Amino acid sequence: MPTKTPDPSVIQPIANVEALTFVRPAVKNPNIIVGDFTYIADKDFERHVTHHYDFIGDKLIIGKFCQIAAGVEFVMNGANHQMNAATTYPFYIFGTWKQPAPAQSDLPLKGDTVIGNDVWIGQNATILPGVHIGDGAIIGANSVVASDVTPYTIVAGNPAKLIRKRFDDEIIDLMLKFKWWDKSVEEINSLIPILTSGDLKKVKAELKARLV
Repeated sequence: MPTKTPDPSVIQPIANVEALTFVRPAVKNPNIIVGDFTYIADKDFERHVTHHYDFIGDKLIIGKFCQIAAGVEFVMNGANHQMNAATTYPFYIFGTWKQPAPAQSDLPLKGDTVIGNDVWIGQNATILPGVHIGDGAIIGANSVVASDVTPYTIVAGNPAKLIRKRFDDEIIDLMLKFKWWDKSVEEINSLIPILTSGDLKKVKAELKARLV
């Protein structure tokens, strides 16, 4: 049994495994906000966040206990081109054409990208700008997520489509009320037998008892 309290401020939580890092303590960009214990199977999270420009100001917000596989890419709003004109070509970025930068109102900006808690994002998935992914969702490998994903659902494909709900509606509602990821480290440790149980009847009963 572990004798130390888990420390979310450690960048490399598993000794001698460089290709798995906790994201929050490694992030330097103030427009990337990540919760405790979220990890990526890579050494450098920020290289997976592309087209993220300060002048646009959009944020990438990721909750706690998310699991991000290798090759996942978060495409931010800076990747969007003007679509309400005759051409989408961005002459202005080169500085040699006679086009001023378009107003932000002329760009198809989608707002912040928000990932909930306990979300598993499979290998090589791409998350497009402004997407909101709910708590407990699973994103299949190689998926392109272009629209919002509801909590505790599994989506996959290009574009990602609903495969199924992970649980029945009652368990989903209980999980969203219980919010185990917001508990103390000590309480989460005590909850692990419930959180990792495949006996969903038992899980349902335990959650009901603890929510009384």
